[in-house]
Amino acid sequence: MNLPESVGNRIRELRKAKGWTQEQLAEAASLHYSYIGGVERGDRNISLETLEKIIAAFDVPAIEFFRFEDETQRRKVLDEHMALLSSKSAEEIAALTRVTREVIAATGLDKREK
Repeated sequence: MNLPESVGNRIRELRKAKGWTQEQLAEAASLHYSYIGGVERGDRNISLETLEKIIAAFDVPAIEFFRFEDETQRRKVLDEHMALLSSKSAEEIAALTRVTREVIAATGLDKREK
């Protein structure tokens, strides 16, 4: 798979994880929905400025955007988790992280990973 296809697939993954249509992503990034479709298919040559708008619309760190991995259930769930957290404040994310740690410890999941 070439880079435009990988970028397009990643945009599609993140868009679906947020539960957005192409139109909703286009509106959030101030782009036209048909352009989003072309980018997702790997048909359009996206500029860095436009990619920056799309990443900003998703409200994810650029480093997270460029984590190209095989489309697995794990990746989909992590993307959905990121989408849920993206609208939260730093304090809310910290609180949710503490709760997650407590749940992992209480269920013994932390011992299974070692």
